Amino acid sequence: MLINVIEYLIKTVEKYPNKIAFEDKNSEITYQKFNKVALHISTEICKYTNQINSPIGIFLPKSISALTSFMGTLYSGNIYMPLDIKNPIERLQGIINNIEPIIIITDQSNVSKLKQLSFNGKILIYEDIISNTKNFTTRYKEIIDTDGAYIINTSGSTGTPKGVLISHRSIIDYIEWATKEYNITNSEIIGNQAPFYFDNSVLDIYLTLKNACKLIITPENLFIFPIKLMEYFKEKNVNMLFFVPSILVNIANMDILKSCKPAFNKILFAGEVMPTKQLNYWIKHYPNALFSNLYGPTEITVDCTYYTIDRKFADDEPLPIGKKCRNSDVLILDENNKLITEPNCAGELCVRGSSLALGYYNDLEKTENAFTQNPLNNHYPEKIYRTGDMVYYNNKMEIIFQGRKDFQIKHMGYRIELGEIETALGTIKDLENVCVVYDSKNSKIVLFYEAKNEISNKDLILAIGNTLPKYMFPNELRKIDKLPINANGKIDRLKLKNSL
Repeated sequence: MLINVIEYLIKTVEKYPNKIAFEDKNSEITYQKFNKVALHISTEICKYTNQINSPIGIFLPKSISALTSFMGTLYSGNIYMPLDIKNPIERLQGIINNIEPIIIITDQSNVSKLKQLSFNGKILIYEDIISNTKNFTTRYKEIIDTDGAYIINTSGSTGTPKGVLISHRSIIDYIEWATKEYNITNSEIIGNQAPFYFDNSVLDIYLTLKNACKLIITPENLFIFPIKLMEYFKEKNVNMLFFVPSILVNIANMDILKSCKPAFNKILFAGEVMPTKQLNYWIKHYPNALFSNLYGPTEITVDCTYYTIDRKFADDEPLPIGKKCRNSDVLILDENNKLITEPNCAGELCVRGSSLALGYYNDLEKTENAFTQNPLNNHYPEKIYRTGDMVYYNNKMEIIFQGRKDFQIKHMGYRIELGEIETALGTIKDLENVCVVYDSKNSKIVLFYEAKNEISNKDLILAIGNTLPKYMFPNELRKIDKLPINANGKIDRLKLKNSL
């Protein structure tokens, strides 16, 4: 039985040392070379700390160097935390203040931005730590399977992102299930879409390491040009995808597959609702491919339910998120914490099992609020994660996603707290009051605002760019004289939403 995800890499290197493991826009690397670079990084980390289970920030672009840094961190017995190099300084500083990494690994191209932060730890430059040492230092054998492996920072309602800590056990549980369920072999060439600071990338990375697949780290600029993206995948012989639905939708809407059709045989998607009309377009072009709809928040190690398409759906028929993954249990609870077992009754989706995150790093209070005692079990301590997602069983007893319980949304594959957007926009000097709502019908983030001075949309967008990452940008800006107030003295969000 595996204890540490590094064992995936070690076993694959023994079997397939000269097989290409990863390819990015600049280079490709074999499993043996990849492993050696990771060992160099582990050795360098161990020079500066005797600790294990400590967070190490990885401030690198989506690349082979980022992946070797992840594995080097795990070899050193520590926890890697991907950081988005495109994030505004303010958001990065909030993450650093919250997580307090002891080391951040970056490269020559990005160190100047990193040095703008207030950070007391050690900065390691990637180019400088790949030495010719033959005596490697690792500490991965000191950790156990319930220790942390990575931290993914998700949007937080107070404006400070929450650092979700996932254990080795949870990753192994997920990857073992996915390997068997989707019959993954070393013939898979996976086209990576998800940024490494987004948890969907976990499936790409660890399926590759466990099964000696090849992972194509797709250049980010190609996602702006769907035809070039498909041409690239065809050139690279990509046969498996795990994408957010919005990209699949764009390809369908532009009828790209009519002129360029790579040889896909497995197409997985998660992160937001997949429209059935566009899914049917894909199925038409790949009638023999496996299509699977996965669901899950970051707090449960990527996914906890799945539905592999096994029948035809009308264009206006909702696609199920299916059934629970192996070794996960899904509970649908009503407002009185009673278990819902009959069809067409909505409740909150809650999860229990090995997939659950260890919690929010450095925030026990938020952890206790989200990871609570299972109300159906009063015999011994047992945690469940309350997703805040409302779901119901259809007549086939398949789970159907209905929407968010609170103001948290899924947009462009990212889980976003509208409160974080509001907190960030509240710092813009020309804005007096703001409210952000989500137009789910048109998949738009809409900003309503009061402004004491005139501010053009162009200047407002520039100001927003200094406070928020691009995927959190409002898609529509609406200036109003006064935000409506409800009977409780709060902004009337429902009234604003109804005005869309």
